[in-house]
Amino acid sequence: MSIRIPDLVGSIVEAALSPHPVDRYLELVDPMMTWRDLRAKVVAVDHPTSRTVRLTLQPTRQWQGHSAGQYVQLSTVINGVRHVRCFSPANAANTPSGALELTITAHDDGFVSSHLREHAHAGMVVGLSQAAGEFTLPDDRPRSAVFISGGSGITPVLSMVRTLVTEGYPGPITFVHYARTPADVAYRAELTALAGATPAFDLRLHYTRGDDAEHFTAAHLADIPRFDDAHLFVCGPPALMNAVDEFYDTSGLTQPLHSEAFTLAAPIAVDPDAPVDGELTFLRSGRSATNDGRTILDQAESAGLSPESGCRMGICFSCTAIKKSGCTRNVLTGETDTEADTQIQLCINAPVGDVEIEV
Repeated sequence: MSIRIPDLVGSIVEAALSPHPVDRYLELVDPMMTWRDLRAKVVAVDHPTSRTVRLTLQPTRQWQGHSAGQYVQLSTVINGVRHVRCFSPANAANTPSGALELTITAHDDGFVSSHLREHAHAGMVVGLSQAAGEFTLPDDRPRSAVFISGGSGITPVLSMVRTLVTEGYPGPITFVHYARTPADVAYRAELTALAGATPAFDLRLHYTRGDDAEHFTAAHLADIPRFDDAHLFVCGPPALMNAVDEFYDTSGLTQPLHSEAFTLAAPIAVDPDAPVDGELTFLRSGRSATNDGRTILDQAESAGLSPESGCRMGICFSCTAIKKSGCTRNVLTGETDTEADTQIQLCINAPVGDVEIEV
């Protein structure tokens, strides 16, 4: 067995500085000076539309880069509480500078996105995760690529397009994007310029509001070169995803359809027939609460705790914690789990009787 010297030194240093990790001390000197934590400094802020903010981030040395189409978890402190949300970089993979470009749409009920649109500034430091996600370009590039996006879903597919262009991809690229109006296309100028400079790049913009509103139809994919050989990549709201899925199922296409939902987290409903009793004990904080049937994350927050969380719908795994004892029910699948000392996702699990959790 081999032990990496930096890891060993880090463990020794952190043990000497207990009870706090070494990064808690380093951040008092410089928030970007970290031993283990991955962070990023905002180096530029732009507002390409009235509803969006574009952040250029310079990560700390721990950043390992991203594959086009993946997402990162960004964390920021608002009124003393750390909030985590998932966003997809829009820049090409393996950008030489290591910088990240996030274009974030502030929805009406988007607490974090609205805060970033209003308050993000150059010099601001945010927490960052390593990139994750399976919505990526295949290693063996397809002979033809068709990208379909709607609203905020433009960012991961744009990263894919930019990556292919940077690589000198020889095949045709078709980019079909749906937005409310021309003013809502955050990358309209960049896409238009790319289409003008790249002969094999076909840009098709459609708008879903107004007298000439258009929604996805098969006609929007007409006359695409090598369409039978094309891989389809789609990311956007449920209506667009469902329409493309239905088209694909009836089209006879044999090449893959790659997709990723890009939606706001919806509240998870409590099953009215599920048993509601017992005590929920938060071991690390020394608090407890009478189980009211909601998810452990919701009940923890009602008890005044602030466990790390992200998507709040069981996707990003940022809210995992160790269940020491008791039975929990997955509110999405209905499955129960009685195993002790197991990691569970707080946002999609509710207590069944007495539960002890490391929060």
